[in-house]
Amino acid sequence: MPGYDLIGDVHGCGNTLRRLLELLGYRRQGDVWRHPEGRMAVFVGDIVDRGPRIRQALHDVYAMVEAGTALLVLGNHEYNALAYCTLNEQGQPLREHNARHQRVIQETLDQFAAYPREWRNFLDWFMTLPLALDLESLRVVHACWDLPLMQAFLQRYPDARMDADFLQASARPGSFEFRVVDRCTRGTWLHLPDGRTQKSGDGFVRDRFRTSFWVDQPRTWADVLFQPDRLAPDLESRTLSAADAGNLCYYGVNEKPLFFGHYWCQGFPSVIRPNLACLDYSAVKYGRLVAYRFDGESRLDAGRFVWVEVQRDEYPPLDELRAEMTAEKIQKI
Repeated sequence: MPGYDLIGDVHGCGNTLRRLLELLGYRRQGDVWRHPEGRMAVFVGDIVDRGPRIRQALHDVYAMVEAGTALLVLGNHEYNALAYCTLNEQGQPLREHNARHQRVIQETLDQFAAYPREWRNFLDWFMTLPLALDLESLRVVHACWDLPLMQAFLQRYPDARMDADFLQASARPGSFEFRVVDRCTRGTWLHLPDGRTQKSGDGFVRDRFRTSFWVDQPRTWADVLFQPDRLAPDLESRTLSAADAGNLCYYGVNEKPLFFGHYWCQGFPSVIRPNLACLDYSAVKYGRLVAYRFDGESRLDAGRFVWVEVQRDEYPPLDELRAEMTAEKIQKI
């Protein structure tokens, strides 16, 4: 098998991505980053939104995927972009154009404002990408691998790719397609009780919190909490109800190694469990863009993590960035 370099959420940190690829031994040949030993990069999704070099990052990842030097699964931000820009039968966008959703995608739309055809082509490309990868020795998904649901999904869609009907159905809460996309790209979560909300570190007010999917027989909300923001003490000590447990899932210790992103981890990369690793270490918040060098081992090793800390030059003055984007010669899709 080739060696795989699993790479976490990029979120438009294009310069940092290039630094990480260089550190991993990849070299740019023409428009494609290649590894001299034939290793393959695998991106866990969320290339778009938030950061200052979304267009650059997308072109780099696209060129690698098309050349066969990388794989990419859809993140919630790529899926959201598709839903935001796709109309239903009634002529309404699948993802509502409200202030919250606009805030998330606006940076991406701004950076492609002068390149509408490129953006349309990228959206078409997103439709060709899988929601998950089940390879011989590892699995990859953006947020969560729900074993029974993924088995049913892969039986119906062996390549794990959406078609136009699937995308339309995925916008209907409660549908099979919605549940697949929700699990794969957003993970598991629990609602806060009694109308309570909390303001997260990224400024959004939320009525739910993100949960883990690898704790066997959890007892309290604190046992499954998996996000940078803590809950109020009375909520963390809250006992999991049967309804709560029904909203969770469990990835067993004997399953293939699984790599995912999505969860805004902080600090130094670590292995969650011998067969589980999260690669999202908040790069776009001046955290770390993280990779894991996988060579077929059944037990993951924290010594195989490689990372680059995001530097301030990832965020140049806006006028400088516009001039650079205008001047840079990028091959069109």
